[in-house]
Amino acid sequence: MGETEHVCPACQHRHKERSEEEKRRMLNRLSRIEGQVRGIRRMVEENAYCPDILIQVSAVNAALNSFNKVLLAEHIRSCVAEDIREGNEETIDELVLVLQKLMK
Repeated sequence: MGETEHVCPACQHRHKERSEEEKRRMLNRLSRIEGQVRGIRRMVEENAYCPDILIQVSAVNAALNSFNKVLLAEHIRSCVAEDIREGNEETIDELVLVLQKLMK
């Protein structure tokens, strides 16, 4: 599914229509990450050993990076590819900017 032409008049952000399956997969991943973060919070509340907490934080970082990779790949395959086919070269600049922010 490609990018829609709908623009929120209040915030001027673009939106992407996602299939229910794609949304479900993304939300499931985020729910797992959210659960991991809650687990870290409990570990802090229960005075868990620092290295144990650090390992869990590393796992959350890896899960978020994995989420980003999947989302970025889908964005390139759908939105970016469609915009380039339509002659919208500005999408390349937007992608470069996003990649720069992701690689900080």
